Amino acid sequence: MESQPQPQPQPQPQPRRPRGFAATAAAAAASVSPTGAPSGSAGASTASSGKGKREREKEKERTKLRERHRRAITSRMLAGLRQYGNFPLPARADMNDVLAALAREAGWTVEPDGTTYRHSPPPQHQQHLGAFSVRSGESPLSATSLKNCSVKATLDCQQPVVRIDGSLSPASLDSVVIAERDTRSEKYPSTSPINSVECLEADQLIQDVHSTEHDNDFTGTQYVPVYVKLSTGVINNFCQLADPDDVRQELSHMNSLNVDGVIVDCWWGIVECWNPQKYVWSGYRELFNYIREFKMKIQVVMAFHEYGRTDSADVLISLPNWILEIGKENQDIFFTDREGRRTTEFLSWGIDKERVLNGRTGVEVYFDFMRSFRTEFDDLFAEGLISAVEIGLGPSGELRYPSFSERMGWRYPGIGEFQCYDKYLQQHLRKAAKLRGHSFWARGPDNAGHYNSRPHETGFFCERGDYDSYYGRFFLHWYAQALMDHADTVLSLANLAFEETKIIVKIPAVYWWYKTSSHAAELTAGYNNPTNQDGYSPVFEVLKKHSVTVKFVCYGLQICSYENDEAFADPEGLSWQVLNSAWDRGLKVAGENTLSCYDREGCLRIIETAKPRNDPDRRHFSFFVYQQPSPLVQGVICLPDLDYFIKCMHGDITGDLVP
Repeated sequence: MESQPQPQPQPQPQPRRPRGFAATAAAAAASVSPTGAPSGSAGASTASSGKGKREREKEKERTKLRERHRRAITSRMLAGLRQYGNFPLPARADMNDVLAALAREAGWTVEPDGTTYRHSPPPQHQQHLGAFSVRSGESPLSATSLKNCSVKATLDCQQPVVRIDGSLSPASLDSVVIAERDTRSEKYPSTSPINSVECLEADQLIQDVHSTEHDNDFTGTQYVPVYVKLSTGVINNFCQLADPDDVRQELSHMNSLNVDGVIVDCWWGIVECWNPQKYVWSGYRELFNYIREFKMKIQVVMAFHEYGRTDSADVLISLPNWILEIGKENQDIFFTDREGRRTTEFLSWGIDKERVLNGRTGVEVYFDFMRSFRTEFDDLFAEGLISAVEIGLGPSGELRYPSFSERMGWRYPGIGEFQCYDKYLQQHLRKAAKLRGHSFWARGPDNAGHYNSRPHETGFFCERGDYDSYYGRFFLHWYAQALMDHADTVLSLANLAFEETKIIVKIPAVYWWYKTSSHAAELTAGYNNPTNQDGYSPVFEVLKKHSVTVKFVCYGLQICSYENDEAFADPEGLSWQVLNSAWDRGLKVAGENTLSCYDREGCLRIIETAKPRNDPDRRHFSFFVYQQPSPLVQGVICLPDLDYFIKCMHGDITGDLVP
């Protein structure tokens, strides 16, 4: 009888070796005797454990510095591709966007799903290298040099092909995807440990990163004139100078600071308050005479909007009384939201060409006001005392809809509401829908939420929402086009009224929800700027037609609350898009600060935004407007030292502002 085969013993699984913190804990346990006392080598083990912990902490710090170093390099590469290579990269580009752009530049076709192919045979290898060298500003490599030089030597010996200005950076560094390792050093390891990023010590990396930062020395930089805005209320509602002594004292203080000029709001609701075409300029004449004594320039604002209907405002300036009387009989002359609520901040653009204002259209009323000012102060224009005129094109003087009005209950960071439900704008919408062949599109969206909604709470602005549908794209295009048509018409008449005088237009800074796909707050304000298109380019094309100067709000240092709140706000990203879009179209750009206070770093950030020192095109602000929450004579100066700030803008002193 055959014996049964004995079962072979199964190999026992080897216990896993503890790693990381588990290994440290195991070593510490092994160093303790059964009685709880340390073993004979406990001292050595404890010292070794402490040394290992310190090494790990050092390695963490080195890793953080290497990552910061890689992020800084990547941001400058992306900025250089946009600035010098004309690559159409979005504001928050990732490496897929970069690879797709480079592939298309090389002649490949890249589909939205990533499928990449070539229609024609690839060119010769040396043609690729030559074209890349010419595009990057380097001399092309000849065939002979390629034969006599290995690929490794070429990579090691070539100078960097993209030279980037440190002041040019994309909107958000955190959104950039960084390669974990440097492929060049991985594939072609250097024989010198000094050239390896992995071997750099922490102090070397810190020095390398800090070497890219600018010194706070603005001596000899471009001269940027600084204007100070006079506080609202200097002219009372009867068009009289409220307090001549305070005005003279404030102008004297500005003059001692070497301010280049002042900004004066000329309120439509004060000058033409009681009767149509009855203009009272007496208070402004007295004010301008005071300014003339101090030999400062004047920029005037044609303020066609309302001011002060908030809880914090101590001055109230409404639209002219005769306009409000017409509005009682015909409320559709004002902007209207979906629920039929009217806002009297500004006249609806729907009446720009409707004769509903005592026989005049909206633009005719604006033109008559501007022409009256030009005639009344012809002597100041002849002297050159009035250097520019800003045209108010919407609420707060900005080119936008009144979509986030505090009077209607809006609070930051609500998305706001569309303002197109008066009968005149609805007529325009029906006409546009009929021309498009879809008459049923003649309506506003019914799922766009309310003033204080968030994008994800609505069907229109949420991810993959109706804003990107056929109807949504039609409606947003029409809504933005009404804004541009208003600007185009009014600016045409402004150039006619003021002839050769410089015209200024203020662009709003709607930065909340900028990091979302829909950019909901910008859409309700009239800027069709979702992530899949540039909504500022067509606006700036209209402004370029009239050779205006764009004035944009600068936020200085990004406030921490913007980073931590739930509004996906990005003031820096919006500023980067707006300023570069305007500069690329040859428009002059000016800046204006917010009323919030800044620290020294915020001041320097504003100055560097106003005149980036290493910009190869030497672009800079044409002027800067400092607006204050109260008169300078009251001693409330938000900037830590306005005198030093002005000198930095003038290029007369270093940026080391005194506390």
